[in-house]
Amino acid sequence: MVKIDKKNILKSKKFWLYSSIVYLFIAIFCIFLVGNADSFKLDENGNLIKEIVVKKIPPLDKADYDKRLYMLAGYSTTSYAALLVATTTSTSTKPKLWPVKTVYPNAGAILPFNRVVAYYGNLLSTGMGVLGEYPENEMLAKLDAEVQKWTLADPNTPAIPALDYIVVTAQGSKGVDGKYRLRMPDTEISKILAMANKINGLVILDIQVGLSTIQDELPLLEKYIKMPNVHIAIDPEFSMKNGERPGVDYVGTYDASDINYVINYMAKIVNDNNLTPKILVVHRYRQYMVTNYKDIKIVPEVQVVMDMDGWGQKAGKLATWQNYIYKEPVQFAGFKLFYKNDINKTTGTGMMTTEEILKLTPHPVYIQYQ
Repeated sequence: MVKIDKKNILKSKKFWLYSSIVYLFIAIFCIFLVGNADSFKLDENGNLIKEIVVKKIPPLDKADYDKRLYMLAGYSTTSYAALLVATTTSTSTKPKLWPVKTVYPNAGAILPFNRVVAYYGNLLSTGMGVLGEYPENEMLAKLDAEVQKWTLADPNTPAIPALDYIVVTAQGSKGVDGKYRLRMPDTEISKILAMANKINGLVILDIQVGLSTIQDELPLLEKYIKMPNVHIAIDPEFSMKNGERPGVDYVGTYDASDINYVINYMAKIVNDNNLTPKILVVHRYRQYMVTNYKDIKIVPEVQVVMDMDGWGQKAGKLATWQNYIYKEPVQFAGFKLFYKNDINKTTGTGMMTTEEILKLTPHPVYIQYQ
């Protein structure tokens, strides 16, 4: 006959009772802490660790993508519907400059599903743009107001914030290596990344090479380009292939081969790191700033925005847009606004309004404030 030890049974019951209470408390704490207990798991030693949850990106909706491109090109819903009927019954539809027919982007593309609204500048200078002109909280509040304004003006294309940070700045002095450019340290770039994180925004690293080359400068930013929310802008104005000092008497230039180098470099990073498509912004306000534009090769991993970078009164900006953006289409279009240089106190004219800009063909999907 087996003797029953009632004391041990009671101790055993108490042990499991106390254990259950402890584990229940841990579970409740985890749910309270992260809002999702399934995002945590136990490792082989019984320690609680966070489990990385990868969000599945839905496939590209090609029909919606195509429709949005035509809407950006100025088609109404009715005219687009008529166009679809015409193209299925006839092949005589006369092609137009916009929308540009290119390869479809990979899943997760930002454009044309959103409009990027960016503040431009450098944290070390109050004169290079609004990004460095105001204290952080004030600057971010101003940016948020512009984002809300653009979403209100075009609800079908929600605006998202971005910080366009001049990470390599052209200089008036040659510097120690004679390249007339200054690279920002990691500490400054980290500040921009932190600011963007606060507003769930994009970071656009803007490059002014001076007498250096984009082939020498871009690879130094690879660790940042690998980050999902980091994109690139290049500025032909300060690419001084003639050896002249930047920002004085001559405006620089990039050829399609330079732009293709950037596209291919970014595309490789996207593929190697399983990232969604990157955005490449190319600033432009003169004919020779971009040569052989027809040779620019669009790939699924990179979305190219030709950004109208000219400042001044409305008539001049519209002429620049017509000649160098509309007439020389690449993929997407951007428009730059200057809080100071677009305003003429003598004539009483100011910056173009959202309504005026949305009348342009195509509608810009990248808006930059300086």
